[in-house]
Amino acid sequence: MTSVRLPLFPLNSVLFPGLVLPLNVFEERYRAMMRELLKTGDEEPRRFAVVAIRDGREVAPTAPGLPDQTALPERGPTAGFGPDPVQAFHRVGCIADAATIREREDGSFEVLATGTARVRLLSVDASGPYLVAELEELPEDAGEGAGALAEGVLRAFRNYQKRLAGARERSLTSAADLPDEPSVVSYLVAAAAVLDIPAKQRLLQAPDTATRLAEELKLLRAETAVIRHLPSLPAVDLTRAPTSPN
Repeated sequence: MTSVRLPLFPLNSVLFPGLVLPLNVFEERYRAMMRELLKTGDEEPRRFAVVAIRDGREVAPTAPGLPDQTALPERGPTAGFGPDPVQAFHRVGCIADAATIREREDGSFEVLATGTARVRLLSVDASGPYLVAELEELPEDAGEGAGALAEGVLRAFRNYQKRLAGARERSLTSAADLPDEPSVVSYLVAAAAVLDIPAKQRLLQAPDTATRLAEELKLLRAETAVIRHLPSLPAVDLTRAPTSPN
């Protein structure tokens, strides 16, 4: 399988193919990335890769004692990610295509991108103003029984939505908005379910659609059962509960 080099944008979240990603870009390393992407013609995709940061946080080393108020903050493309940045990221991510990149007066950017395809992170180049990744695109195989599993996941997801909407006093998605193509169902449910980053990452890197859907079916049933037994929790408490830490 051939590889591709793309700018790398690490996030404290997981991006799935087909899902929209709004970004508020203010760090200089990512501003430099957006300025470079703007050099791409309007007829060409402005692509970059998104990977989730391990443990949901940056992993810059810390030292004991009081902070040195005179010390300059760590800068550069690897700031916060340690000496070997590839170790700070999950190895499966998603290519994003930036449909809109708008520069503000203060030099920051407002970006609207969409996930397009899963990729495996092979290596990271930190020699420039921003991180660049060597990646290989991952195929999306259907797997055995994906169609039937998708139907079951949609039923479970609607039930999950009803329970969650009752607890949080709002609905998430109307049934009419839900697709029926198995891979699209698998990614939509993975993105919409209230799950932590490790759970979403496991769904992203599932070997095929059927495996992802089977895992989602288990997760949805488990989450729905938990919500059913917590009907009196205020909405704000439910979203902070250990069962739904996202």
